[in-house]
Amino acid sequence: MSVGEYCVRKVVTAGPEDTVHTAAQRMAQHEVGALVITEGRKPVGIVTDRDLVMRVLVQGDNPQMVALRTVMTNNLVCVSEHAALEEAVSRLRTYHLRRLVVVNEAGELVGVFTLDDLLKLMGEYQETLANWMRVACRPRE
Repeated sequence: MSVGEYCVRKVVTAGPEDTVHTAAQRMAQHEVGALVITEGRKPVGIVTDRDLVMRVLVQGDNPQMVALRTVMTNNLVCVSEHAALEEAVSRLRTYHLRRLVVVNEAGELVGVFTLDDLLKLMGEYQETLANWMRVACRPRE
């Protein structure tokens, strides 16, 4: 199973010169907690709702004047869409992340794989296993 099979491919993005205010509006409109910052089709950063609060609002900066370039996390941890799920899990754990940017061979954005995606997948496996156990362990007549 590859990361590309389970990642979210409808990624909400922003540009590095977009403002924090615009980013917050986009997050609210799409009901997401993070935006991948792109230049063309390549991811160059990520910004979360927490980043906006901690790096802008708490500091008293004007969200309409601050560009995302100045508050985004730019040392992205990416994973190939062809990577095994185990590799994605290892990166999430190693770097203490909730989100990984998923890229193709050209380094272009194709999706995001999140801790929530992993938890959903684990729940599905648990349900499948429970159903199998009910059938396999049924008393024979």
